[in-house]
Amino acid sequence: MKKIITLTMALFLIISLSACGSKNETSDTMKKDTLIVGLDDTFAPMGFKDKDGKIIGFDVDLANEVGKIIGKKMQFQPIDWSMKETELNNKNIDLIWNGYSITEERKKQVLFSEPYIDNEQIIVVLKDSPITKKSDLAGKTVTTQKDSSTEDAFKNDTTGIVSKFKGGAPVLYPTFDDCFMDLDSKRADALVGDSVLIKYMIKQKDTDKYRILTDTFGSEEMGVGMRKSDTDLKKAIDDALNELKANGTYQKIYDKWFD
Repeated sequence: MKKIITLTMALFLIISLSACGSKNETSDTMKKDTLIVGLDDTFAPMGFKDKDGKIIGFDVDLANEVGKIIGKKMQFQPIDWSMKETELNNKNIDLIWNGYSITEERKKQVLFSEPYIDNEQIIVVLKDSPITKKSDLAGKTVTTQKDSSTEDAFKNDTTGIVSKFKGGAPVLYPTFDDCFMDLDSKRADALVGDSVLIKYMIKQKDTDKYRILTDTFGSEEMGVGMRKSDTDLKKAIDDALNELKANGTYQKIYDKWFD
């Protein structure tokens, strides 16, 4: 009986040590020299292609600086934004880093870094539009990007205005470029989207042509998305982002894109 008890205790100790060891093991992602960053390459100024086809932007610069600190090369891969979580969990990419808003729905599928930038869901109309407030969107054609965080903002809106849009729902397009085309041609009465992107796009187009309403569809924060198993990668990225904020590099990148 003593031998049985001794053997049982030894076996229990081995299992316990194995479990403890597995928690401290480096994930497969952290063992890689190059991390694949998935992005929508039309999402200026976070990550987009310049006139020469090179991927640039705020998140691109920030990711590269984080890569230097954690010892990883960042490779940027344009993806179908509507499939981003699937691409991540199928291991076709390692990170979602492109103005990726943190939502409760997305938290069910991915592990987020700590937030690193704030954002709002703003409403844009043409300058001569009679629309002046959120409630004026009743009976109007409102557009946004498919599978963007704006869709989540619409779902979480408690005013009931979304169901009053013309057709009872927003018109969804693959990109915000398409949304602006509809607004410019007056096929849409308003568009709703991420402040960081929409304000940048307006600046590149014609600031006198558009008007941004005071009302919004809420504020949110952006973070880096990764697989739920990559807890060691999350810690490394969080620590690197804090270091970049502390040494002033983050502010320099921010001023470059949002001056």
